[in-house]
Amino acid sequence: MSFSPGLVTVILLMLGQTHGNSVTQMDGQVTLSEETPVTINCTYSSSGYPILFWYVQYPGEGPQLLLKATKANEKGSHKGFEATYNTETTSFHLEKASAQESDSAVYYCALGDTVTETAGGAEHKL
Repeated sequence: MSFSPGLVTVILLMLGQTHGNSVTQMDGQVTLSEETPVTINCTYSSSGYPILFWYVQYPGEGPQLLLKATKANEKGSHKGFEATYNTETTSFHLEKASAQESDSAVYYCALGDTVTETAGGAEHKL
């Protein structure tokens, strides 16, 4: 896959469920101009209060932890990205006020079950 200069590309793939817990993101690829705000939606379904994660995978590299939240209303932030653990809407949307070309990557939303210590996730490419 190649990326166009001055554009940010977002791609999302759906992954599976773990022990009744799951995360969901919209399917598809999104390309937007630099310095445009971006939100990557992530909702989860869980019988408890899982640990929520965002991972990023840059071209030619392995996935890296971007941010995580372990409790309700906690806000994780890193490299200009932020996400808030919202138990009312069961969401953990990743946001950045101004996307840059260097943000072009695959973004994975994942959850960890604090009881069974298993994990599941979904992927999004930016």
